Amino acid sequence: MEEPNSIFNVAFWITAGTIMCLLVLSSFFSGSETALTAASRGKLRSQADKGSRGAQRALEITDDSERLIGSVLLGNNLVNILATSLATILFSKAFGEGSVVMATFVMTFLVLIFAEVLPKTYAITNAETAAALVSRPISLIVTIFAPVVAAVRFLVRGILGVFGVQIDPNSHIMAVREEIAGAIQIGHSDGVVEKEDRDRILGALDLGDRTVEEIMLHRSGIEMINSGDAPQAILEQCLQSSHTRLPVYADEPENITGVIHAKDLLRAMYETIGGPDGNAAALKDFDISAVATSPYFVPETTTLDDQMRQFLRIRSHFALVVDEYGSLQGLITLEDILEEIVGEITDEFDPDANHQVQQTEEGYYFIDGAMTIRDLNRSTEWTLPDEEANTVAGLVIHEARIIPTVGQVFNFHGFRFEVMQRDGNRITALQIKKLD
Repeated sequence: MEEPNSIFNVAFWITAGTIMCLLVLSSFFSGSETALTAASRGKLRSQADKGSRGAQRALEITDDSERLIGSVLLGNNLVNILATSLATILFSKAFGEGSVVMATFVMTFLVLIFAEVLPKTYAITNAETAAALVSRPISLIVTIFAPVVAAVRFLVRGILGVFGVQIDPNSHIMAVREEIAGAIQIGHSDGVVEKEDRDRILGALDLGDRTVEEIMLHRSGIEMINSGDAPQAILEQCLQSSHTRLPVYADEPENITGVIHAKDLLRAMYETIGGPDGNAAALKDFDISAVATSPYFVPETTTLDDQMRQFLRIRSHFALVVDEYGSLQGLITLEDILEEIVGEITDEFDPDANHQVQQTEEGYYFIDGAMTIRDLNRSTEWTLPDEEANTVAGLVIHEARIIPTVGQVFNFHGFRFEVMQRDGNRITALQIKKLD
């Protein structure tokens, strides 16, 4: 073993200082990697719009995450391996050949604490701030290491290709919409986001994935006007109806000829009889087809997002839904789509709209069979599947594979379903309870 004075010479302190500098660089690379990958691109975009150049650079270098990670990992591994090699040489000169194990433990401790845990803990708690700070040097490093990273990327993709794994550089680990939905769900679970706020946001996000047939009013529930009826009967029907727009058909309900607005009908009839002092007998010659507007038909496969845009574009709130053969299936309004976002919209003509789900003291839920599974899940926080059926009654029929009779009980998806009422082949009322 060398004398102490010969060991702790200038070369020793230079090597020790170099190791410390390499640990600082390792800390920088580790913290930068965590900050740039954990930073919210939405927050960075907001800061960039406010004039933050660091946030703008962070957005640019994270566009190609594969190149960014490759450059940071390359730099981090270079400094870690070099620091470990220098430490091994230093310990060998100071304590002999048997000090390799000692050097390994010491460098592991230093790298773990000061080059991994400490910088990453800071970076993950201040992700956007740290990302903006390190964006300039990291962008320079990415540029310098670009040729080496490109070669490594080519090699890695070649190896993965042998095993049938294809890499799409334009794909994202998680779609933005799914990321937002996941964050909202986590926020609700943690008590930060209220249920109503969660339902509104998720409802708006789901419009592009849902079609009009899922929420339309089925044709069996549509109130229509027969153009062959007497004008007085048509007037009485409009006055008693809770709807302002009614489809008009000729001969048979499938033959829709127009849509009448109650205000237009009343105005036209008022003009026909000649005002307040007119003759009501003049209504005998009243032709409703002259007042009705052309019907607006939409395919049942149209997404709610597209249909809402169409409603806003043509300035209409009412559409009739048809299948691929042109047969009438139902109707949909702009209000129906908005209710998927904000929940049930009620007025003085919908007194029972808020009482679709009624809970008994025994824990049973008494519901309308025509209620959609989605609405039931939103009201009760359940997770009944809606892939095979839109309504609760449809789900029971799908699972039972029969048309159930009153009193029949079924257990599936962790729930007990009892048929309470039936009208023809339609299940009109159900009693549901979640099983323990």
